[in-house]
Amino acid sequence: MAEAHSAVAFSFSITHEGWDVNFDREVLHLVWSSGFRSWKKRLWRFQNSVKNGVYPAPLQSLWATVGILVALHFAGVRLPIGLVGMLLPHLPSTAFHWQVVACFTVALSVWLAIIMVIRYTLRMLLMYKGWMYEERGRGRSISLKTKLWLLLVKSLSGVSRPMLYSFQGSLPKLPVPALDDTVHRYLRSVRPLLNDDEYHRMVKLAEEFQKGIGMKLQRYLKLKSWWASNYVSDWWEEYVYLRGRSPLMVNSNFYGIDAILMHPTKIQAARAATVIHTCLQYRRLIERQEMEPILIQGLVPLCSWQYERLFNTTRVPGVETDRIVHYADSNHIVVLHRGRYFKVLIYYKNRLLLPCELEVQMQAILENKTEPLPGEERLAALTAGERTHWANTRQEFFFKGTNRVSLDAVEKAAFVVSLDDEPFEFDQSRPELLDKFGRVLLHGKGCDRWFDKSFTLCIGSNGRIGFNSEHSWADAPVMGHLWEHVMAGDNEIGYGPDGHTIGEPEFTPPAPTRLQWDFNEKALAAIDTSFKLAQNLLSDVDLRIYVHDAYGKGFMKDCRLSPDAYIQMAMQLAYYRDAGKFSLTYEASMTRLYLEGRTETVRPCTIESAAWVKAMENKNSNTEERIALLQTACKVHHQGIQDAMCGKGIDRHLFCLYVVSKYLEVDSPFLKEVLSEPWRLSTSQTPHGQTNKMDLKKFPKCISAGGGFGPVADDGYGVSYIIAGEDLIFFHISSKRSCSTTDSSRFAKTIEKSLADIRTLFLDYKSSRQQKVKNEKKTD
Repeated sequence: MAEAHSAVAFSFSITHEGWDVNFDREVLHLVWSSGFRSWKKRLWRFQNSVKNGVYPAPLQSLWATVGILVALHFAGVRLPIGLVGMLLPHLPSTAFHWQVVACFTVALSVWLAIIMVIRYTLRMLLMYKGWMYEERGRGRSISLKTKLWLLLVKSLSGVSRPMLYSFQGSLPKLPVPALDDTVHRYLRSVRPLLNDDEYHRMVKLAEEFQKGIGMKLQRYLKLKSWWASNYVSDWWEEYVYLRGRSPLMVNSNFYGIDAILMHPTKIQAARAATVIHTCLQYRRLIERQEMEPILIQGLVPLCSWQYERLFNTTRVPGVETDRIVHYADSNHIVVLHRGRYFKVLIYYKNRLLLPCELEVQMQAILENKTEPLPGEERLAALTAGERTHWANTRQEFFFKGTNRVSLDAVEKAAFVVSLDDEPFEFDQSRPELLDKFGRVLLHGKGCDRWFDKSFTLCIGSNGRIGFNSEHSWADAPVMGHLWEHVMAGDNEIGYGPDGHTIGEPEFTPPAPTRLQWDFNEKALAAIDTSFKLAQNLLSDVDLRIYVHDAYGKGFMKDCRLSPDAYIQMAMQLAYYRDAGKFSLTYEASMTRLYLEGRTETVRPCTIESAAWVKAMENKNSNTEERIALLQTACKVHHQGIQDAMCGKGIDRHLFCLYVVSKYLEVDSPFLKEVLSEPWRLSTSQTPHGQTNKMDLKKFPKCISAGGGFGPVADDGYGVSYIIAGEDLIFFHISSKRSCSTTDSSRFAKTIEKSLADIRTLFLDYKSSRQQKVKNEKKTD
């Protein structure tokens, strides 16, 4: 019980000689430092709350308003509308200082009123989404209406630098789409998937729903939208994520990969120290709100709500539903190495440890030769297994004592770091190495990632890095933002010629503390149960990371097509060739233009995309016809993304209607069928360029290879892609080995062929156009 004794700062006893007081100066110093840091953060939060509450007006404008009003009052000008004179009779006297108090009170009231008018006006302006649908570039100009809107938004956004949450009070709420519009869009989206009889049956179900229970459900949902800050996000978080009982590993968590074209150091401890320090700097930016919110086109803000739970957050298992627990502060991280857990303090003498000091701690862990305690090596498998089993095990064996203390250290850590004992490798001539890299990050050994934490940093023995992230607390773009900051941190902080961190420690940093565990036979059996399930799950994953370097977004833009739409059409063609049919396809889009927005589904499989795919497979169709159909399909897809971002999606609306129906205990055959349709092709584009720290001109290789996730359906594919440059795209393709109809390597080759065929199509089209022009010139 040494760890329990070390947690006691002082003790006393009564003897025949009097009081006997013992205290640990070091522990008391840590308590004092922690409290001091906590109060500093409270002060920061209070100051930031005041600044955010009055944004876009700077605080200095209050004193200017007070000064002007006092000067006008004593100059005999009764402004505004004699409010000062109306207030004075209610004060103890009309003495000079009471007149100043009256002026200050009126000035403050007027100042706040003006701010509220500006904020609500800005919110009304941000509800306008016409700017998204207007094409730009190549001689096109925006409408007068949008120009006036841009001018007003710019003028009301303030001249002061916004903080992370400055625009939260000005963001509009996500609107509930009209029921008829959603049903109409849904029926169009499933038309390519159904034969005539199936489609007419679905139309009949939809009509019955619209005329029946749908109207009632819609009214309840609108009522919720008036009351809640976002009518989707809380239900989405609870029912899609937290109530899920299946394992997080592979099924929910996602991963991200290092900037594989760079290898700044091969020293594991040095790379770990730099990355940890960069993450903690990022945490400080969030806590102090010094990080600016993301502005689309430098003007329209995205919701920053999800950043709050990036650090100090864990998902706690429950029997029926999990919960997300976020701690206000954490002064440590937890490091996993060779099945052992270490608590590492990240502050000393009221400051954050430097990379060179963190490297000392990491090296001490790597050199520690102690063996894992019984059950410790496979402990994290509990977070990889069934949620109900983990909840029951946690309640029975982690409720008190040594295990409770150690589990608290893990769950209250800022994040978890895994120092792996194998290298993360990349060699373009050996694609299987990158596949293994992805698998290690997606699931590892099934017991070397704490899948409940907001994220686990993974450091390979050769210094390459990656992460595994839990999904319920936020969506991938937030982790992507942090990851770009980490990539940029390597260039900013740098390493010495020997590969170690730069600088010398100013003191000996606090030594890592080994966490202790005490498991009986029953607890060991519970851990083993989860470990076996995790092994079955990870052995079924078929992951292929395909590097497409024949061409990239440069060629796609030359074709005057959206790169995302171009790639999605290629995947539609690839899936049709692979499966011999069309499938319901999921593409994630964001709704962060609205308060507390998360994601919406774009359905890339449309009537137009199906028509183009069939034309590509029809030998009798000509190049001009195929090009026209592709352009139409891309245009429809791009509009689908715009609709999703503007709150006009299909799936979140129908999902919420389904939740309302369950609360009212009424059944809807239409909603039941909609929600039961499998997403056999689930796709997502990894965003990048979210931080201005990424100077790709100076460091062109400083870009992540993206990340991926497991398949959503047992007989489907999960495809994540990142457009990494003008001529580089990474595809992360996952499926299940147990499914006889899917094969990730085969699908990667089909995507490669589809991309090549589209390029050939455009080159042939361009060549034929040039030949046609030549022929016309000869004729003339």
